[in-house]
Amino acid sequence: MAKVTMPQLGESVAEGTIGKWLKQPGDHVAKYEPLLEVITDKVNAEVPSPFEGILKEILAQEGATIPNNAEIAIIETAGEASGDAPAAEAAPAVAAAPASTAAPDEALAAPESKPSAAPGGSDESNPAAERPAATAAAPAAAPAAAPGATTIPAAQSTAAVATAPAVGDADARMTPAVRRILREHGLSPEQISGTGGGGRITRGDVSAVVESMRTNGSTPVPVMSTGTASAPPAPAAGPAPAATPSIQFPDGADDVLVPMTLMRKGIAAQMTRALAVPHAYVHMEVDATNLVRARERSRKEYQAREGISLSYVPFVIKAAVAALRQFPTFNAHWTEPGLLAKRRVHMGVAVAVDDGLLVPVVRDVDLLSISGLNRAIADVAARARAGKLKLDDYGGSTFTIDNTGWFGSNLTMPIINVPEVAILTMEAITKRAVVRETPDGDVIAIRPIMNVVLAIDHRANDGAQAAAFLKVIKSSLEAVGPETPVY
Repeated sequence: MAKVTMPQLGESVAEGTIGKWLKQPGDHVAKYEPLLEVITDKVNAEVPSPFEGILKEILAQEGATIPNNAEIAIIETAGEASGDAPAAEAAPAVAAAPASTAAPDEALAAPESKPSAAPGGSDESNPAAERPAATAAAPAAAPAAAPGATTIPAAQSTAAVATAPAVGDADARMTPAVRRILREHGLSPEQISGTGGGGRITRGDVSAVVESMRTNGSTPVPVMSTGTASAPPAPAAGPAPAATPSIQFPDGADDVLVPMTLMRKGIAAQMTRALAVPHAYVHMEVDATNLVRARERSRKEYQAREGISLSYVPFVIKAAVAALRQFPTFNAHWTEPGLLAKRRVHMGVAVAVDDGLLVPVVRDVDLLSISGLNRAIADVAARARAGKLKLDDYGGSTFTIDNTGWFGSNLTMPIINVPEVAILTMEAITKRAVVRETPDGDVIAIRPIMNVVLAIDHRANDGAQAAAFLKVIKSSLEAVGPETPVY
């Protein structure tokens, strides 16, 4: 019997809450198949099964808060079950997990709530030498499927693989777990259209293709594929304001208690920790004339080519990366022994959902183009709102950006996403009367102006460094021009 333990979901997270068991005792579980949802702070994260076999016992019930590494379930592994089960020519079971079809939205949300840091998954390519032949025979003996489990007959699976079209990128990025799933089903990366950031292949992408093969359907085309016909255009307008709970007052009652959800409890705990940090703020105005022109120049062509709207956010992230390179003490985490500087730049992006706020992470943003950033942000934002975030989609961010201006705000005082040491907000771009110097003297002109606000942990940096940091962002955004590459 193999024991499943509560994973550590963050550097400073000591426990997690069982949100929902996706399998029940007696169900067959494939290796890396989602087993349960765990809630930490504000995020529902699917935890994959580390073993293949039959789920024998659940040791932690839904709603229970469990410390890291505590036992939560017992699985009878495939090796143990094969001794009693009759031989069968069947491939391991896999649950259907279709790719999300929700249209991505470019807008980010308010900053007042951030998840604790969590380690992210690494991306590795899938060497061709590691791919098994599509016609390889299925194992001679496979565990007997539990009632309700979905199995893929060997003949059907291999035939479908042989005819699956090459719709993806042979060099697409993926985690080691996804790479192993591809090998198990005799698939290659070019047979999968990746829906992750930058065309990355996710576990859901593979599961959708496998399920399509099982039902003799066609290979699904995901919303976030690299083509131009698969994704419906995102709406030009931003998302509707986050829904607020409806409150019903009983007859004769002057007040009523609104119970806290697990997400709100997580937000409360994180904000209490964050506000123990000494915050300081710096605000500057950015003349966004060139930025607006650059986006408008590329917007229609980009929408037609990529199927999503081009946001201002990637431009601001690029400017922030330039500032972080000059002032590396802002790309860091605060620890009691001192400032833990980070080499890689992982950007947290705040996203509004109906019952709270999430901060998924776009990793290695300094390596992405404006287009790559735009697609990655749209992807994680859409999956955050659809409740489809994975463990490697959040936590471990080194700096956070927030587009509060999408909702019309002009000045926000954000709360730092601790243990980070700074957060940047971009406010609404509004036309204002400004004074400009000309050879003939000062004139009053109408310009699109955007406020940017930087909140810092005053233990890590001082106001002088913060102002210099923000000045680099301002200068970078005002220097955007026709030569600024989108791709």
